[in-house]
Amino acid sequence: MNIQIGRGKTARRAYGIDEIALVPGRRTVDPRVINTSWSIGGITREIPIIASAMDGVVDAQMAVKLSELGALGVINLEGVQMRYSDPNEVLDRIAAASKEEFVGLMQELYAEPIKPELIAQRIKEVKSQGGIAALSGTPVAAAKFGKIAAEAGADLFFVQGTVVSTEHTAPEGVEPLDLAAFCADMPIPVILGNCVTYEVTMELMRAGAAAIMVGIGPGAACTSRGVLGVGIPQATAVSDCAAARDDFEKESGQYIPIIADGGLVTGGDICKCIACGADAVMIGSPFARAAEAPGRGFHWGMATPSPVLPRGTRIKVGTTGSVAQILRGPAGLDDGTHNLLGALQTSMGTLGASTIKEMQQVDVVIAPSLLTEGKVYQKAQQLGMGK
Repeated sequence: MNIQIGRGKTARRAYGIDEIALVPGRRTVDPRVINTSWSIGGITREIPIIASAMDGVVDAQMAVKLSELGALGVINLEGVQMRYSDPNEVLDRIAAASKEEFVGLMQELYAEPIKPELIAQRIKEVKSQGGIAALSGTPVAAAKFGKIAAEAGADLFFVQGTVVSTEHTAPEGVEPLDLAAFCADMPIPVILGNCVTYEVTMELMRAGAAAIMVGIGPGAACTSRGVLGVGIPQATAVSDCAAARDDFEKESGQYIPIIADGGLVTGGDICKCIACGADAVMIGSPFARAAEAPGRGFHWGMATPSPVLPRGTRIKVGTTGSVAQILRGPAGLDDGTHNLLGALQTSMGTLGASTIKEMQQVDVVIAPSLLTEGKVYQKAQQLGMGK
């Protein structure tokens, strides 16, 4: 239903993850027999969770650890790992910077050129330890370094921007990245994003995407929505893009997974995103809190160091436990940010869903009071859901 904003503008109501709740059905399933596995680019993972390509979240060692635990981590092709042979000093400076000097420092540090030899080195560090090597870059970086990453042995390549589309108008003399040609030419699966609409999802799938990233601006460290005013809340965005995935499968016989990217902090958030149609989720800040994360207890977005218009900030997330605790438990916190796999399995069992596909079919209701109803004491004492 459209809502009239004024005489000349109508708008569609969109919903965020916090505004919905999942409805139990007629059966329940023991969490021990639930199958949470999914596939991306021919690679099957037990846990449908990806650590986002942010410098405070994933480096080579973190990617290896996530692979060992049954998940997946993506390294930022344009981050400090590819600019500095030893990024530790740089990461220390970022963590120590004051709020006032932070933006300038980031712009200075990220002005260091990307070094092709470091791309190959990081991939080797991951692969030599049995990890899955996945890299992410903007369309500009993809055009320059995509083939280098593939030749170095990368398993997956993510082309990510605030908004990525197959129709891009560039200045005269500038040749935009042809996404369809890039996907066809790359010898490894290419994941495209980000997008938030049915139409663009269909176009990106027809261009040859191995998966689609969904989400504009919901991330904990992202300021795109404030800077640009652009975005669609995740519940609606995921549902729209999942509808495109299902229609594309009918059209082509190909099933292209949808990955909800950003705005997800707790196990409940992840469960609700999958119920809206996602095959997997990409999260940053929950993993930035891991002891193994490279950010020293801080988290910042990929667009934070932009020399022209920063669309991210640095947030302090602290360190709450190991990446194993965050993914598989046992939980050391009571706020839903530990044992994300256990939360998904328990939620699926409660809802009667044995697989991710069944979880995508559960009933959803609009419930803006879901996280506040009856939580007066938790809120007052800053416990559990009141933190």
